[in-house]
This record gives sequence, C-alpha cells and structure tokens, in this order.
Amino acid sequence: MRMSSNPRLASTVVLMDDFAKVYLTKRPETMKFMGGVYVFPGGTVDQSDDVLGRESLIVGTYPNSFSIAHCIAAARELFEEVGVLVCKGSNGATVHLSEETAREYRRLLIKREMTFLDFLQTEGLQLDLEQLTYIGHIITPKQSPIRFDTRFFLTQLPTGQTTTPDRYEISDAKWITPTDALAAFRNGDISLVPPTIHTLRTLIHYQEGGQLIMPEFNVSDYRADLKD
Repeated sequence: MRMSSNPRLASTVVLMDDFAKVYLTKRPETMKFMGGVYVFPGGTVDQSDDVLGRESLIVGTYPNSFSIAHCIAAARELFEEVGVLVCKGSNGATVHLSEETAREYRRLLIKREMTFLDFLQTEGLQLDLEQLTYIGHIITPKQSPIRFDTRFFLTQLPTGQTTTPDRYEISDAKWITPTDALAAFRNGDISLVPPTIHTLRTLIHYQEGGQLIMPEFNVSDYRADLKD
C-alpha cells in the first residue's frame, strides 16, 4: 500500500482584469509535474516567506485561520511568474518599477538570491493584503503521490501594470473569462486540473450573484470532466 505524502503549503493567485477575465498560464510540456496544463500563478510557501520581525513590510488584514506566509508566497509567486506586484510605497503611492528593474528583481527571486521581503525593504515597499482576497482552501487527496495544502486568493490587476510571463516557467498565457475557459477545456482546446476547474466554477457562481468562497472540494466530482 502506497503511503501518502504530507502536503506542502502553497498559494495560488487568481488574477482578474477589469473585464472579468482571469489570467491562465500554461506550464511547459517538458515539466514532469502537470506539463502542458493551464493553471493560475502560484507555488509553494518558502521558509523565507516568514514575516517574523518584519511586520512593518505588511499592511492590511488577512484571515487568522492560516499563516500570513501564504499571503507573502502568493504575492511573491505572482511577481516571479508574471511580473505583477500587489504592493504600494510606504507613503501609499502606487508602485511602478521600470521593466529592467523588475526583470532583475524577478531573476534574483527566482534564483533564491534574494527574498521577497528583502526586495520590499530595498525598494521601500509594503505588501498590501487588501489586494489579496482569500477565496478558498484545497488539500490534495491522500491518494496522490504529490500533495499540496493550498490557499487561493483573488486579486485585481493593479492599474498601470501589465503581465510579463516568465519564459522558463510559462510557455503560454491568456486572458479568458471563466465560462470560456471551461468551454475551451470541454472542447479539448486546453488542459485543466480539478482545482482549477473548481476555482473557475466558484468565480462563475460569484459572477452570477453567489458568494466568493469555494465550496468543499471533492476530486471525485470532476472525474467525468477530465480528458484522457
């Protein structure tokens, strides 16, 4: 009998624009884990995402049901993968880094030569938790060999910012409505995994007047939707 692995802490960010489209990124086909699949930006929580002693770099509130490291990881991954910053200057001003500066910081972060909190301190920035709306929690089922304990957040594309995908982690990216994304999946045009489908359904429910919170996730509910 195969023993289940302990889930790794992770964060996922649903980036949405002013037209209610979400940003999906495609993992390169060469990746061993979920290669060729469209996902939202995100990744695992690092030890460097611990804010202890550096609370002044964070503003706003978050649910106390999980560690603030999830929020820091969400912001870090969003910047690393697509170049979007959910931060503001210490004086409350909107953040606008030059393309060259942002590219260099992203390189340092991806190579783990700098932490996200070091980056904030160097640039005199603060992570704005009010830009990260918590929408749900999924833990990969015990039977899976690779497991994650993931917190999901929704954020609006900050005014004046654009997406610039990291070419090593992302082979394609698209702005698409949740409804069109699910239609493209059913037509076989894109590949999705159950947590992404679950998130898209939650967003559609919200856009139709429902609550912006994920219902309980059960992977068995999605087996009929998955493509071979």
